[in-house]
Amino acid sequence: MITRMSVRVRLVIASALMLFTELMLIRWLGANLLHLSYFSNIVLLGSFLGIGLGFLMAKPGRRSPWWFPVTLALLVWLVITYPQGIDRTGSDIIYFTAVHTTGLPPVVTLAIVFSAVALVMAGPGLLVAQCFLELPRLDAYRYDLIGSLGGTVGFAVMSFLGAPPIVWAVVMTVAVVLLVEWPRPVVIVSMGIFCVVLLQGTLAGDIWSPYYKIQTEDRSGTDAQGQPYKAIAIIANGVPHQAIIDLDVRLQQEPFYATPYDRIAANGGVGDVLIVGAGNGSDVALALRQGATSVDAVEIDPRIHDLGVDLHPQKPFDDPRVRSFITDGRAYLHTTDKHYDLVIFALPDSLTLVAGSNQLRLESYLFTQEALEDVKARLNPGGAFAMYNYYREDWLIGRLANTAKAAFGHQPCIDTYAARSATIVVGLKATDQSCGDPASVASAVASVDGPAPVHDDKPFLYLKDSSIPSLFLVVIALIIGISLIAVRVVGGPFRRMAPYADLACLGAAFLLLETRAITWSALLFGTTWLVNAIVFAGILIVVLLAVEVTRRLPKRPSRPIAYVFLAATLLIAWLVPTSWLLSLPVPVRVVVAVAIAFGPVFASNIVFATRFDNTEDPTSAFAANLLGAMVGGCMEYLSLIVGYPALIGLAALLYAAAFALGPKVKLPAPVSA
Repeated sequence: MITRMSVRVRLVIASALMLFTELMLIRWLGANLLHLSYFSNIVLLGSFLGIGLGFLMAKPGRRSPWWFPVTLALLVWLVITYPQGIDRTGSDIIYFTAVHTTGLPPVVTLAIVFSAVALVMAGPGLLVAQCFLELPRLDAYRYDLIGSLGGTVGFAVMSFLGAPPIVWAVVMTVAVVLLVEWPRPVVIVSMGIFCVVLLQGTLAGDIWSPYYKIQTEDRSGTDAQGQPYKAIAIIANGVPHQAIIDLDVRLQQEPFYATPYDRIAANGGVGDVLIVGAGNGSDVALALRQGATSVDAVEIDPRIHDLGVDLHPQKPFDDPRVRSFITDGRAYLHTTDKHYDLVIFALPDSLTLVAGSNQLRLESYLFTQEALEDVKARLNPGGAFAMYNYYREDWLIGRLANTAKAAFGHQPCIDTYAARSATIVVGLKATDQSCGDPASVASAVASVDGPAPVHDDKPFLYLKDSSIPSLFLVVIALIIGISLIAVRVVGGPFRRMAPYADLACLGAAFLLLETRAITWSALLFGTTWLVNAIVFAGILIVVLLAVEVTRRLPKRPSRPIAYVFLAATLLIAWLVPTSWLLSLPVPVRVVVAVAIAFGPVFASNIVFATRFDNTEDPTSAFAANLLGAMVGGCMEYLSLIVGYPALIGLAALLYAAAFALGPKVKLPAPVSA
């Protein structure tokens, strides 16, 4: 089969398979290895290492990687058979979960996952690299980008349609059978096992949203009076996340749901209500019972919302006073012109990260001081804001109380309950809230002292101090150690890639630019999977555009001119304030943000394409670039200390290093057409 395909077709399919497999591993492993969703960057870094190793393996006449389907099948089988959890150790960073985890220590688990992903991804990396040996440099890179874009868009479409993993597996099986010829029986059996493992969840009734693997369980019981009640637990990525339950039982078990309505001063009734994190509808049902005139329900996950529509006993989403919005809460606040009498953040604690970022969660931009100032701007006179959750740590309650105080200018009402659950209510003015007995209020405030508020540049609510947690440092050290050993074993002496140190710096800098674009877009337009998919696809399109421009230039730009262009785009991205962009109308904001975010991406790939087109050893050069990107992924953790905007400065330093390490003599004539 493979011999009948042209090398360009083969390269497009192999590149699509490579990106599709990477995205599949990020989604599937995060859903099945408890809490790995908090470390999705580990899978991304393992993918970079594996693809780089595949390029180092490439040589003319090498057989296709038969071990790829074998290791892929073995990995998913082991994950299902021997599931591992990552414990919550220490209190320097919070991982929301209500379960006690078991298994290997987190460092061991993460090291194994990183190594296994690298081993798997070396297969498609080699398939792509073999094609690079048969084509001119930029021609190969061009078709690689086309295939990568196809794999990214294909996976995004499947996420939109809610396709289960068995569909992913079938698509991957077709590509593997087309590309990996020998030994055919091993390939077919391995991919068959892979499909069977991924079919199990579908047969068990798993629901795949764009963010989670969702399961439901019957948790019916009896209330305090011995009366039976029906309850359905919603389990996201293996963690109890929500419960669909009768409202009266909910209020018996979790009274903090009703507290906001007790803390609102007499202002003529509840009025118009906005609920962010509406989930399956319990908060909406309560607002309706309290007499809300209207309820706007914002929920980021469409499948959880659909479960509430179908199964909630009060049928709150069927009420004509309710409007549902499937979007990110902060994005909704940026786009709506409606004002409310009450805004509630109703337990919006996600169990996953925004893909492509090491610590940006779906709700991270909801709890910054700037976000609560957005809430304040959307309140009617006499209005109030409330948030409640199981916060796990007293210092987190204190931080949120400090954030509300900084945004509104006065101390909020604080009510604490068992299991470190709490409600924080703050009126537009101090007279718009009623906190109860002054002595009790003073005691509550004193007991929840916490860190200062977080801001949009460093939206790390669950990180107590501006530092890199020790777990991350150990994992980064292991990643670098494993990578050095693997590169030495597979690629031979490091001097093979030494001439391409500048390309490694370009790869590291580009990864930081990509992370900055992802996090910046999440703030400007929302942390939804759709925004994320558009950014990923947009980056690939811009890179492809840069390659096409470079290929068609009658004369390659000189290194100094290319780097000056890059420096100008980086300077613009550094200087333009995000607050100004947020003040623009959405259509204008989109145009300006695309130009600012993708300008450095375009310029940096003019630099890369010009340099890559003249390399003597294209596979070693591309491997150096990929391994540099992995180093950039490790450097991304510095954002926990310096914030996301500073990533532009770090990227600029790496580009300066690339310029210093690059060829000092005039490059030879390009080899591409």
